[in-house]
Amino acid sequence: MDWSNIWGTITDFFSSNVWNIVSFFAALVIGIVLIKVIVTVMKKVLTRTKVEEVARNFILAIVKFILWLILILILLSIMGVQLTGIITALSAAILAVGMALQDNISNIANGIVIVVTKMFKKGDYITVGDKEGNIVEINFLFTTLFTPDNKKITIPNSTIVNSAVVNAGANPKRRVNFTFPVAYESDVEKVKSIVIDVMKSNGKVDLDPAPFCKLKEFGASSIDFFANCWCDSPDYWDVYYYVMENVFNEFKRNGISIPFQQVEVRQLTKESPMPYNEAPLPERVEKERPKEEEPIIKRAFEDAKKTIEETFKKKPKKDKNAEASEQNEAPTDK
Repeated sequence: MDWSNIWGTITDFFSSNVWNIVSFFAALVIGIVLIKVIVTVMKKVLTRTKVEEVARNFILAIVKFILWLILILILLSIMGVQLTGIITALSAAILAVGMALQDNISNIANGIVIVVTKMFKKGDYITVGDKEGNIVEINFLFTTLFTPDNKKITIPNSTIVNSAVVNAGANPKRRVNFTFPVAYESDVEKVKSIVIDVMKSNGKVDLDPAPFCKLKEFGASSIDFFANCWCDSPDYWDVYYYVMENVFNEFKRNGISIPFQQVEVRQLTKESPMPYNEAPLPERVEKERPKEEEPIIKRAFEDAKKTIEETFKKKPKKDKNAEASEQNEAPTDK
């Protein structure tokens, strides 16, 4: 191998392409600085416009990708690489990826719609079709809900945008509706007074607008009263259960009966045997639940510590009398 020829080739390359090399590094430095400046300015602008954090991160990621792609193409052009073939291959790759991920792209587009239009926010209680729950996460592909019984539901954004969405937490106030059926012989004014007094007795119920109760319709076996009151959205279920339980109690206290369906009952003349198991319930046996595994690093550290302690563990000291007897028994050279 002739090192002089190799060195000459390297020297000729740098001498003939010195301006291209200088232009390459100058464009690289300027491009990196410009990308950082543009991204920083866009981040401040988006923050001032109060755009959701998910949307901000997504927009900034797209802008960064486009700027870096432009910078790479400029650097390749400075190096003398023909960009026609590269752009053609890049377009074909983008088209192929787009065809393969068209459903995900649709979810991303609908995720942008959800975030930009502010259909709902984290913490709202929504209903989409037969699914409902509190929103715990919104991203550009899926929206995640937790149901009242702590089930996790993940709904594609395209499904949400193309469905009717009921947002129970959109407004700070909610109206609580009730229907109370009572017997036909009941005193109408007394029923209305009881229902309104019960609603007013709860401090979570707003007095403006005032609680409402009116006779709504004549049923087959009852007259039905419609009532409602307003409260803060987080207090909805507390108010609902409070009013239902206390109205029922007040109806009984004031002798207002609630009609119920009647069923024809026939008495059997012959008793039917009812088999059952005489054994008592078994004693409870606690389920063995696996303990949470410690992190791998922590376990490795503990094993290493244990090994070192065992290696350098001190030997037990011998009794002085035993050492003396061993010395007396040892043979001596004469």
